[in-house]
Amino acid sequence: MFKMKKINLIIVMLLSLNSLIFSQFPMQNMDPVKWSFSHEKISDGVYNLKFTAAIDKPWHMYAIKQEQSGPIPTNFQFNENKNVVFKSEIIELIKPVVKFDEGFKFNIGAYYERAEFERKIEVKGKGVQLITGEVEYQCCDDETCLPPFVKEFSFSLEGKADVAAISKTDAANLTDKQEPAVDDQLVQEEDTVSQNMESAVATKLVSDEVAEKPDEEKPDRSMAGFLLITFLLGLAAILTPCVYPMIPMTISFFMRGAQNKALVVIKGLVFGLSMILVYTGLGVLVALTGLDANFGNVLSTHWIPNVIFFTLFMIFAASFLGMFEMVLPSGLVNKVDKQADKGGLVGPFFMGITTVLVSFSCTGPIVGSLLTEAAGGNAMKPILGMFFFSLAFALPFTLLAIFPSMLKSLPKSGGWLNAVKVILGFMMLAFGMKFLSSMDQAYHLNIFTREIYLAIWFVIAMMMGLYLLGKIRFPHDSEMNGISVPRLLLSMASFVFAVYLFTGIFGNDLKAISSMIPPKSAQQFTMGSQTVSENVSGNQQATYCGPGAYDDILELPYGINGYFKLEDGLACAKAKNKPVFLDFTGHSCSNCKQMESQVWSDPEILKILKEEYVVISLYTDDKTKLPENEWITNSEGKVLKTIGEINVNYELQKFNTFATPWYVLMDSDGNLLADPVGKELNIEKFKAFLEKGI
Repeated sequence: MFKMKKINLIIVMLLSLNSLIFSQFPMQNMDPVKWSFSHEKISDGVYNLKFTAAIDKPWHMYAIKQEQSGPIPTNFQFNENKNVVFKSEIIELIKPVVKFDEGFKFNIGAYYERAEFERKIEVKGKGVQLITGEVEYQCCDDETCLPPFVKEFSFSLEGKADVAAISKTDAANLTDKQEPAVDDQLVQEEDTVSQNMESAVATKLVSDEVAEKPDEEKPDRSMAGFLLITFLLGLAAILTPCVYPMIPMTISFFMRGAQNKALVVIKGLVFGLSMILVYTGLGVLVALTGLDANFGNVLSTHWIPNVIFFTLFMIFAASFLGMFEMVLPSGLVNKVDKQADKGGLVGPFFMGITTVLVSFSCTGPIVGSLLTEAAGGNAMKPILGMFFFSLAFALPFTLLAIFPSMLKSLPKSGGWLNAVKVILGFMMLAFGMKFLSSMDQAYHLNIFTREIYLAIWFVIAMMMGLYLLGKIRFPHDSEMNGISVPRLLLSMASFVFAVYLFTGIFGNDLKAISSMIPPKSAQQFTMGSQTVSENVSGNQQATYCGPGAYDDILELPYGINGYFKLEDGLACAKAKNKPVFLDFTGHSCSNCKQMESQVWSDPEILKILKEEYVVISLYTDDKTKLPENEWITNSEGKVLKTIGEINVNYELQKFNTFATPWYVLMDSDGNLLADPVGKELNIEKFKAFLEKGI
């Protein structure tokens, strides 16, 4: 039998790939402070500049003035402008909290949750003057400190001088807008200046005012679902043939000296914690190589990681189906096993590590799959994923180590253990397909279509049902004299799921699994009549001006006519005098697919999108390379050449986020009509959001 003794190579490949991709992107979203900048006009040419910082818990930002040299204080620097006179220093509108710091051994002032500053200036120059600068600050929590951050700001303000020479069009663009009140949710308008002076309006400054609001703290439903899956897989790993038989042998280790109950409890806890430490450490390792906020876009759509991850999933699936066994080098296992014979608490600690290593042939594919799913964007996802997996995996071992009498109630080993392993192999076959699907959509290959994807899942579900009935056997399966009730019920569930998938091949929306499969736009044909949502009427003449860029490669769902290039959509919105529904989305964004399938498809929502808004969908992960005259250079000097890169850059510069989905309501001049929102599956709440912009 062929054995993969060099499984470490796979881990090295994953980590090397992560490092390679991360090196291309700055760590933009590691900053726990969200800044907004606005101004208040006091009189002709006199303004109060306002700086507001929303600070994520549990971080704090150091105050402007400190008693002694120590932490880096918050510091505002203004670039020289001879037409600007500063009437005051920076004023703290919220006083810092002063506490004695054990590390520095003196009192330190810091801002918690929110900080506000103000500076009074007078603008004396002719026409509109540009006031720019930057704020430097450092953030810490109770355990660690981040390197100092620098945030640039800019204001475009009118001076006292006569501005009659400015054309009416320019004056309209440069007139101060009414500033909104600052409410408890930190709604501010941020003055920024277009960085592209070579645009069509090269003879004037364009002032962009952006409302920036920190995301409301909502439970991350996708994260909760992921953690539930990791916990359940941790329990499932116990029931595999290379783990379950180890339980009696492992527990016998703790039965020595069982008369000292307190010591048995402590040893059992150390044993369990050592396993949690190993698995969570793997999650930390992946997180440390993957902190960039835009990593998810690259990882989920670039062809290199998708091919590698698809190959890994197929290798893992083949191993679970019995083609070969993946084992760690025996020398490593033996060295750790020798340490388990030591007394005290060292023995239980190494006993836990030995258990992890010995069970690797069954847990390795599961762990590798989870880390592959978790790597990207959210740095806490691999850490929490491995923690919940290891918690579920270690829990039975720990309880049996503390209460060995429970061992008598466990079922005996048998063929059912290998059945669990085979079922996990079928699942890995199915989920490995999504990497090919993401790559196909991002590069518009049109090979791995929705119906082909569903057909593969249909065949896998049918084969799993037949396997559970005993009609298909794999190398390590034992003889079956009959079918147990649990196997019968699981086989029925597999066949029902297969029939459900079959309806999707012919056009059914499959809303229950919409986040895991290609969108309806990837469907090549539909048999029968359209779904109800597609038949919703809508007068699109009022919100559509005709074809735009990228119509030949991109498509909106449910018959919505819209645009895929920002300039095209804004021009149509101006011509039709309609508001804009700006949709930041992605081919690989499961939450985007779920929103479209479960929310956009609602007749009332669809009617509003069709009749009231010019819809602009900006794909942040599309790999289509644009002509050279459409390339742009970002603030870091990198040339952006694809649709996705340019859209990501716009979202970051305009809204300080890489989030998808991210929905923005604005007018044809780019002014916000409501606070942007992300994933919102409550139809009534999303409808209320849309109505704010009408």
